[in-house]
Amino acid sequence: MEVLLWGVLPYVVLTLCISGLVWRYVTNPFSWTSKSSEMLEKRKLRWGSLLFHYGVLAVFCGHIAGLLIPVEVYRGLGISDEAYHLAAIVGGMPAGIVTFAGSLLLLYRRYADARIRATSSLGDRVALIVLIVVLFTGLAATAASSMSHGDFDYRTTINPWLRGVLAFQPNPELMETVPIGFKIHILTTFALYLVFPFTRLVHVFSLPLGYLRRSYVLYRRR
Repeated sequence: MEVLLWGVLPYVVLTLCISGLVWRYVTNPFSWTSKSSEMLEKRKLRWGSLLFHYGVLAVFCGHIAGLLIPVEVYRGLGISDEAYHLAAIVGGMPAGIVTFAGSLLLLYRRYADARIRATSSLGDRVALIVLIVVLFTGLAATAASSMSHGDFDYRTTINPWLRGVLAFQPNPELMETVPIGFKIHILTTFALYLVFPFTRLVHVFSLPLGYLRRSYVLYRRR
């Protein structure tokens, strides 16, 4: 079971996610958009979007630092395990809470406003709900690990497992001692990757790089 979950399933999910992205871009490139509803309602969108996007950027950077950088790097820099975990909690938990609050506000907006509700697709609702589940499981797992005061260190378990998966050298045995909360969080992220290609979440890859080289727009008085 462990081999299937942590040695096979990641590649199945990644294959489906990448295939879905390519299929959507090739067959329906004009659907590759965030489909903004700002014209219908602005106040809740402004606060929800700001909280979510700034928070998720911090969460993303924290995950990169925690999951892709080997623990030996931190120890080589003289950063103790206690100092690292304290920084991760002080910085990571607030970022996760802010992102979670923003996503809840966006979900409330989508159901509470009649015009937004009428123009929302199934993909819009699914994307937000799955995101909220992923954020909740991540916060719950982190909080439970912090309160238990155990010796679990994801930098020596989940970190090398993930790097092994990305290097096509998976080692499912590394996940055997990982607490169930973190396992559930990882499995919910798999669900997010599966719905990702078919929802508005794809606009993550639509960076407006063209603005960096476009000509200036000149305005003249009459």
